Amino acid sequence: MQTPIDSHANQVIVTVLGLGAMGLPIATRLVRQFRVHGFDLHEDRRLLAAAVGVETFDTAAAAVSGAGIVLVAVRTGEQLNDVLFGATGVAEALSSGSVVILTSTVGSDAIPAAERLADLNVALVDAPLSGGPLRASAGDLLIIVGAEPRALERARPVLECLASTLTIVGDKPGDGQALKTVNQLLCGVHIAAAAEALALADALGLDLARTLEALEAGAAGSFMLSNRGPRILQAYDEDGAQVLSRLDIFVKDMGIVGRAARAAGSPSPLAAAAEQLYLLGQAQGLGAADDSAIIKVLAPSKRS
Repeated sequence: MQTPIDSHANQVIVTVLGLGAMGLPIATRLVRQFRVHGFDLHEDRRLLAAAVGVETFDTAAAAVSGAGIVLVAVRTGEQLNDVLFGATGVAEALSSGSVVILTSTVGSDAIPAAERLADLNVALVDAPLSGGPLRASAGDLLIIVGAEPRALERARPVLECLASTLTIVGDKPGDGQALKTVNQLLCGVHIAAAAEALALADALGLDLARTLEALEAGAAGSFMLSNRGPRILQAYDEDGAQVLSRLDIFVKDMGIVGRAARAAGSPSPLAAAAEQLYLLGQAQGLGAADDSAIIKVLAPSKRS
């Protein structure tokens, strides 16, 4: 096998497993500085990656061969365990001494994965990210990291290539997931609150565009209101808002929040209420829609 880490960053092989909505722009960003391997179950995603200079492979095991850094971009803890330890998992194909960067929000599932990788002399850098595909391709992500210092230093060039804000929150896997869980509680509640406020404004006969503009300028303003507000207003269009963050992602993430809160014995009534809205949206067939479509759970159609 090749040596996992070379002293020159552009000689490091970085493998991206999962070339979906986030994985592909991540790989596109990394290929500017690193030799990038990629794998996805879907051939069309591999072809898109190959078109931007990623060396793609037909199997995940082949893609990680010789890689010093393996970045995993999956949606759930179940997918994480499958890609690492499943029937076609890559764990046994990883180079001894290599580093796995977990970019996904999977909650406490990161901890047993880290322990199993450690038995293979592979370190897990717990690095859940926020920002969406456009910010990923621009290297403008927020990345929250929990990792043993030596592993972090090996992964740092990759993380810094992707992040405009890199926050180190702890020295072990699981710390990043913990803070990302708190982050997602706020994001999920803020989106639900923005949708509820604009649904009420519509019910009161207010012009929604003017209402949003006024709210953004005052004490009620927030990043999520400004970011999701215009998309909430597009939710009733024929095609809805452009899908930048699927509603069912918040079904998953608010589930993680609820489980973490119960395990810690910490009440989370607002998170629980928001989770029910996302679950209702998924049950109504909105799971693949942008999360701004949550307003349609509260108000199926516009009144004004």
